[in-house]
This record gives sequence, structure tokens and C-alpha cells, in this order.
Amino acid sequence: MTMEHKKSSVAALTLAAVGIVYGDIGTSPLYTLKAVFDKEHGLALNQPNLLGILSLIFWALTLIVSLKYVVLVLRADNRGEGGVMALMALALNSVTKASGWYVPLLMLGVFGATMFYGDSVITPAISVLGAIEGLEVAAPGMKAYVVPISIVVLVALYAAQKHGTAGIGRWFGPVMVVWFLALAVMGVMHIVEAPQVLAALNPLHALRFMVENGFTAFVALGAVVLAITGAEALYADMGHFGKKPIRMAWFMVAFPALALNYLGQGALLINNPEAVSNPFYNQVSGWAVYPLVLLSTMAAVIASQATISGTFSMTKQAVALGLLPRMRVLHTSASEIGQIYIPAVNWLQMCVVLLAVVAFGSSDELAGAYGIAVTATMLSTTILTFFVTRYRWHLPLILCFGATGFFIVMDIMLFSSTALKLFHGGWFPLLLGAILFTLMMTWKTGRELVYQNLEKHAIPLDDFLGSLFAAPPTRVYGTAVFLRGETDGVPHAMLHNLSHNKVLHERVAFLTVHMLEEPWVPVEDQVKVIGLGHDCFQINVSYGFKDEPDIPNVLKLCAEQGLKFEMMETSFFISRQTVISAPGGGMAPWREHLFVTMSRNSRGAADYYQIPTNRVIELGTQVEI
Repeated sequence: MTMEHKKSSVAALTLAAVGIVYGDIGTSPLYTLKAVFDKEHGLALNQPNLLGILSLIFWALTLIVSLKYVVLVLRADNRGEGGVMALMALALNSVTKASGWYVPLLMLGVFGATMFYGDSVITPAISVLGAIEGLEVAAPGMKAYVVPISIVVLVALYAAQKHGTAGIGRWFGPVMVVWFLALAVMGVMHIVEAPQVLAALNPLHALRFMVENGFTAFVALGAVVLAITGAEALYADMGHFGKKPIRMAWFMVAFPALALNYLGQGALLINNPEAVSNPFYNQVSGWAVYPLVLLSTMAAVIASQATISGTFSMTKQAVALGLLPRMRVLHTSASEIGQIYIPAVNWLQMCVVLLAVVAFGSSDELAGAYGIAVTATMLSTTILTFFVTRYRWHLPLILCFGATGFFIVMDIMLFSSTALKLFHGGWFPLLLGAILFTLMMTWKTGRELVYQNLEKHAIPLDDFLGSLFAAPPTRVYGTAVFLRGETDGVPHAMLHNLSHNKVLHERVAFLTVHMLEEPWVPVEDQVKVIGLGHDCFQINVSYGFKDEPDIPNVLKLCAEQGLKFEMMETSFFISRQTVISAPGGGMAPWREHLFVTMSRNSRGAADYYQIPTNRVIELGTQVEI
């Protein structure tokens, strides 16, 4: 019975993985070959070049997606979690904070994360534009309506985010299975008509193409990258589905369908070079274009949804790791913990996506911007993987270089070829990444300066309690919980309360939240209660960067360690820090002002930790940086 249940679970997860994990890479055939043979590249459409390009695409899917991501990188999991943030946390845990590698690895991880944000902005824009452009094939007069229709689809998609994907999510898998099936069938139909295209499976065609075409081939490589966009998504989604379903979905469904469709598009171009205007949609003709546009649009929306959900997840991790200010996070599913909605991120991302659609206007124009974001994230992932294999798994140096060196060389080649598109859209994700990188590093540095200031003026808690109870103040009924930072001494809220109210609650708890550089902390390890005497207690709470902070739940766990809380008799005292930029501080004045602005717009601690608002007393304190 249990075995049968397990099998069905793997099957169900595999189906879900087809929908969510492979939506992005699954929509690449919409625009890849069209972008490769774009007139701007100056690549002649002839059989040797075509076979060379198809061979490059096939072997990129085999080596980079199958070998690097599905086989190697999926092993580098952080307690089951994947993605560049989880990998960065794993790499940082592998070296000590005193190590010279710590800061470079942190910056590399943040850079990779900002590039992922760039990727997640371009994916909805290029996928939806690529799908709607099919209307031009069916009716050339529709060209003027492509951008407006794309905008309507995207606005509807972002507006629907607050409702979550629990309702429609179950259809993602079946729709994408139909999509991949359509890709395979269209591919086979054309391969039968020009079987000589199968010669592209021979890697010698790829090598010959690179050697004979020189710089033109190097430029074309930047467009070949489009065939492997979405490889990062399969690693980032590992925590939701597990390794086995992701691997099964790739080798059984996505990879065969993609390979067949690219070969089919190649076969079509051998027989009909005119079809290069849109090789994907020219695979069908007449009335069949319309249902294909509809199916493509559904697939593009699913691909976009996967990257939007990935952005929410990434932002939540960045907040927990201290790289972004606290934000409002809403849960859209009572049963699935991973389904969250962050309003600020949703609407900001929508504005940037719409800006990209209007500014670039077509999938061809966006292709240059896309490649640079994807390859930059891939390069970051490979370098971080090296540090994990070397310092976390302690594998021999030669083995670490062997496992990652080959991929680093490939990633550098791909990144260099996409960097040629810097002035043809490549600047867009780099500008976006630079803004996000500045925000993240400013927030992290600013928080460190605040902690240093608080630490400098901190009064040691043990000494303070000793002197306080030498002549104890009046104790009043109830329990007081004071939130206290990791480096703080006596909480400012307690000092203010004693100096103004001259009383102390009969029971006092100091609560400190520790955010660890790992995704999950088991419930039994989340809370530790330490008695300080005189009915005072220190409660240490440990969370992972994917855990959901919930202080009322933590207080229930304290009962197991002999400290029981009655919520209606408990008051939470929180110091609300007002940060002030002082001259001669630790950051450039403009960065200090930026940090102050971010700090003022940060979500309150009580809200973030889910403390009931009617039990909270906030006391202000000013901190100079």
C-alpha cells in the first residue's frame, strides 16, 4: 500500500515538475532558431550552418542541462533546497567568516541572485511576446496588436497572483505535457520529410561550425544560449519537487520533446528556407496556427508563473539572509507552505516587465537581453558549486576542477558571446542587476553598522540583572517578552519601560531570533530556553532562511521546556529603531540616505514575526550610522 502511494506521489510530482520546472526552457523553441538566424548576426542560412547550430543546441541541452544541472548541480543541495541563494548559503557555511573567500563568495552569490531577478523579468516578456507573435504568421495584419495583447495577458497574470496558484496550478502539468507532446509531434512530422537533419546529432557538426565561421559563430552562440534558458529554474525548484521527479520529468518528457522540435524546425528550414521568418509557427499552416498560438500562450503564462513564484521565494530567502528589508508576505495556500505572494515585488516586477515589452517590442529584440542574464547566473552557480565540492564535501582538488572546470570554461564562453549583445539589450538585465546589487549590499552593510552601534552602547544583560535585583523594582502581574538582537545587551525597550513606568512584570522573557544560513531548522531544534533567575528567561529561536517566522507558535514550543505562556497575559515590547545618517559614518552619504529610506519602509518586526498587534508595545530608539 505504502509503496503504491509512494509511486503515485513520484508520478504526481513528476507531472507537476513538467509544468512548473520546465515551463521556461519548454517555451524556448518559440524564439531560439528565429533569433539565431536573425539578419543582424549575418549568419547565412545553409545546410552546414543549420546542422552546426542544431548540433550546438542539442549538445548544449545534453552537456549543460542534462550533465551539469540534472546530474551534478542537483547534488549540491542545502538540506534539500536548491537555487543560487541556497547554494551561496552552503558555500558560505563551507568557509569561515574570517576566511578571505567569505566576502567574494557573498558578493558572487548576491550577483547571481540579481541576475536571476533579471532573468525573471525577461522570461514573462519574451515568452508571452514570442507566443503572441504567432498571430503575425496567421494574419500579417495582426503585427500592430502583438504588443497590446501581450500587455493585457501580462497584466492579467500579475493581477491574478494575489489569489495564488493553488486553483490553477494543478492544470500546469497536464497543459505542459500537451505542449511537449505538440512539440514532439510537430518535430517528428518534419524530420520524416528531411531525415538528413538527424546528422546534427553528431558533435563534429558543432565543432566544424565553430571553426569555419569564427567570430560569426561566436556571435551565434549568444543566441544558442536561448535554448537552455530555464536551466536555473530546475535547480531553484528542487526544494518543491525533489531530485527524482525533476530528473524523470527532464529525461522522459522535456528533453526528448525539445530535441525533436529543434530538429523538426531544422528539417523545415532545409525544405523551406523562407520559413526562417518564424520557424516555430511555420511548422503548421492554415487554421492550425490559431490553436497553436493559444497553446503557446498558455505555455508562456505557465513559464512566466514559474519565474514569478521563483522571485517571491528568492525575495523571502534574501530577507531572511539579511540582504533585503522585511516585506509583507502573504500565504496563498493553507496546505502548501511554499506558496507565497509579496505585493511589493509583484507590482514592481510587473512594471519592469511591461517596460521591457514596450521598449523592446519583439522577442528578437529581447533575445540579446535574455542571454546575458542567464549565462551570468549559470557562471555564478558553477563557481559556487566548486567551493561547495572543495570546502564542504572535501573532495580532492583535481576532482573539483574536473567536475566544475569544464563547465566554467563553457559558461565563460557563453557569457562572453552574450556580452557582445551589451548594446543590443544586454545592458537591461545588467542595469537591473546593478540596482538590486546596490540595494542588497547597502542593506547588508547598513544593518552591520546598526549592529556595531548598538553593540558599542550595549549594557551586558547579566550585569544589569544583577544590579537591578539588588534593589528590585515593583513587579506587576503578567509576562513581558522583550525582542532582543543577537548582539544587543539590555533591550532599549526594557530600559525605557523601567525609566518611565518604574515597574517590571512578574515574569520576563528575552527573545532572540537567530537566522541560520541553511533552509530549514527542525521544529525540535527551533527553541532553547535558558533560566536567568528571578523569573527571567532567555529564549533563543533558530530559523532557516525558508522557515516561516511565527513567534506565537514558538512560545507554544516553550511549554515543553517548562515555560508556559498565556497569550492574553503576555505583552511584547519591541524597540523600533529610527536610523539617522550621521556625517563621517561607515558608508558614502548617498548610500546612508538610501539605507535610511529602506529602513523606514521596512515591515515592522511585530508584523513580520506574526505577533498579535493588540499585544505589542513599541518604544522608539534612534541609531546613528
